[in-house]
Amino acid sequence: MVSADLADPRTIAGICDDVDLVIHAASYIGPDPRRCALVNEEGTANLVRTAVQAGIGRLLYVSTAAVYGTGPHRGAVEGALTPSPSSPTSTSRLAAEQSVRSAGGVVLRPHLVYGAGDRWVLPSLVALLKAPGLIDGGTAKMSMISVRDLARVALALALDRPKFPHGAMYHANHPRPVSLREVIEALATCLGVSAPGTNLSRAAASAALPHLPARVLDLAATDHWYDSTRIWRDAGCQAGRPPHQDLHDATNCCLPRC
Repeated sequence: MVSADLADPRTIAGICDDVDLVIHAASYIGPDPRRCALVNEEGTANLVRTAVQAGIGRLLYVSTAAVYGTGPHRGAVEGALTPSPSSPTSTSRLAAEQSVRSAGGVVLRPHLVYGAGDRWVLPSLVALLKAPGLIDGGTAKMSMISVRDLARVALALALDRPKFPHGAMYHANHPRPVSLREVIEALATCLGVSAPGTNLSRAAASAALPHLPARVLDLAATDHWYDSTRIWRDAGCQAGRPPHQDLHDATNCCLPRC
């Protein structure tokens, strides 16, 4: 194994020699604009240049649907939405996408990724269990994908040498969107607690959970789901269980306790 630092171009030089493909899934997720630019934008550009110099024809970058900004987003296919990033992280990751696609690489845009290593999605959703109710009863729909499914579909695209879709962008989520209510009830079952039973306004939810980031409240109140059928068709594989069923049936899911 070879280690490198996207923030240090010296460590990237030559790292792609004798490599057949690159799956780039490393990003800085944080509030520091300079570090976002250094790691996500400049670091990715350096990695892409190194890959091109090494003659690599298959490069895949795991980006984020956050490049679209705030919703509502309801079932848009690839190319239907104009990116409008609202944070330094998503702005820099959109710039990273452009470097990858200009070199013929493929970009994946998952929305909410859960599973091993998740430090944001499920903890944020579990925090909503502490409110007496859900915004509009939890009717907001969202796209989600398990890290297992994301890895499977990314590998399927990257390893299919004859059909590698140069320069393409895909929404990379489970093809079935889920409602906030479905996910919250599944999490409540996993944790052995009761799901919130009443309807709340956004203002009431904010008052009940004063420390919850506005971004989480936005996801809980507004549809954010993206048509993700094309990636599964082109990759030639089937998605696993819908997210709410995956959470409900999982016996080893690592969730914070309420």
